[in-house]
Amino acid sequence: MPNGGVQMQPLDPGEPRSIGAYRLLGRLGAGGMGRVYLGRSAGGRTVAVKVVHPHFALDDEFRARFRREVEAARRVGGEWTAPVLDAGPDEPVPWVATGYVAGPSLTQAVTDHGALPVDAVRVLGAGLARALVAVHALGLVHRDVKPSNVLLTLEGPRLIDFGIARATDGTASLTSTGVSVGSPGYMSPEQILGKGVTGAADVFSLGAVLAYAATGTAPFHGDSSAALLYKVVHEEPELGALEGGLRELVAACLAKDPAARPAPAEITERLGGTPEQTSGWLPGPLVEQISRAAVELLHLESLPEPPPAPEAPPGTAASGPIAFSSPAVGVFGPPVEPALAGQAPAGWAPPPGGTPTGPSEAPGNGISLTAGGGRPGRRISCTVALTVAGALAAVTVGGGLLLDMWRGGPGADKGDAGAQPPAATASKAPSESASAQVQEVPEAFLGTWSGPAVERTGLPHGTLTVTFTEGGRGEDVVRTTTSISVLGVSVECHGVGRLAAGSTARSLRVDERTDPERPGKQGQCTSGKAGLVFTLEDDGTLRYRSDEEAAGLPTATLTKKTG
Repeated sequence: MPNGGVQMQPLDPGEPRSIGAYRLLGRLGAGGMGRVYLGRSAGGRTVAVKVVHPHFALDDEFRARFRREVEAARRVGGEWTAPVLDAGPDEPVPWVATGYVAGPSLTQAVTDHGALPVDAVRVLGAGLARALVAVHALGLVHRDVKPSNVLLTLEGPRLIDFGIARATDGTASLTSTGVSVGSPGYMSPEQILGKGVTGAADVFSLGAVLAYAATGTAPFHGDSSAALLYKVVHEEPELGALEGGLRELVAACLAKDPAARPAPAEITERLGGTPEQTSGWLPGPLVEQISRAAVELLHLESLPEPPPAPEAPPGTAASGPIAFSSPAVGVFGPPVEPALAGQAPAGWAPPPGGTPTGPSEAPGNGISLTAGGGRPGRRISCTVALTVAGALAAVTVGGGLLLDMWRGGPGADKGDAGAQPPAATASKAPSESASAQVQEVPEAFLGTWSGPAVERTGLPHGTLTVTFTEGGRGEDVVRTTTSISVLGVSVECHGVGRLAAGSTARSLRVDERTDPERPGKQGQCTSGKAGLVFTLEDDGTLRYRSDEEAAGLPTATLTKKTG
């Protein structure tokens, strides 16, 4: 059993020592959306500083939405939320500071100690409902109420993660890893189906959270993520040993029809009203765990100063780049995925005589941004979003993937995630004899190839079809179609690609973009770019891989069509 203290790691030499007006004490967690640091203001207030991953900072639409959502989140007050205290939406890498809550998440509490007593669940529900009253009164929808976004304190629960999660919803990078808002087992049916989302969606999520707190398991289960989401849309929840009025309330919150769900204020009343006195609401082991965390906070000021960061190279700002290159405990958004074996940044060409081989042992680096300079360019490409009945999926411009929220990989929230498939294997490198660079598409590639696509976790993602035509470097030589069908709904997205530098007789590099002659349906396929590699294998198949790390690193083994 964990010690229950402050789960913090020391700062790496390359990490910032301060952000805004806050001195950083250590790193609390990391994930697909960024990193979370424990910080302290000049006045002594302890805060959680959340720094957005740099590739989100490259998206102007994300920045604008982030700025709006942070301003709205600042207005969310009340004792049942962790307040937004400060933010830097216009910094080279955006950040937001919230009040730090020295308590475990509901996920951690249930994992460590089991389901909560009924009386504690009632206090939990009343407090979270009051938080939603405050949120909805401002015309906001949280959209991601789940066990890991609920923190437990001696004074009651706290609902966290305002601002960043909603800022990613609806941006050009909507389908990038970690950007989709919501977690499969806690999303409302209308959210899954891509319909209009109102405060009733938060009520559905609250019902699922209360079921998890009371029984120790989520109310919807599935052997795969698609099956899990199908059950949320079409089947009734499994409420286990829940009884009486609490069972009736949870079932009402989980109604498929948003109009049939109770309002947050009604939930509070049905749970006995807002508790006047919450002391003693948690069982003894949790009280001890929270108390230890609070005591540790008091000693943080006595920690030695972290080692100084390396000096910034000439021409960069004093703050230097913020790198995201090492693992950390905890989760802020979905987990960071390792880099594709042998992959390189977009625009990279291999040195003469070969291509990189072998798996990458380090987690994939994000983009480092320095202050100043011109307008940031996009390095990590967009993906193609698919909204299908009963399930959410996403497809890259030329390959298929499921959103990272479907993953159950390392670092995923045990209380929030779906099934965990095995990782996909990487393709072998071409032989040295085939490493001479070519200026035109070799004859062996010409024609149409097709096969099933998967992301690096092994999840299936539709069928990829590619057609190579004659052409030289810099010319359009391949057209791609990714088709996916989930629960009877089919979507196609199309791409076109230019032959890029670094291509050889056995391995072609392609810079792909959305096909302007075959644009996808609005809201289903988004524009973007991706770097692709097509490698001829000894068995006559064509191995496909994408460098789109933020989109799941899709791969496929394609077979040439005859006749």
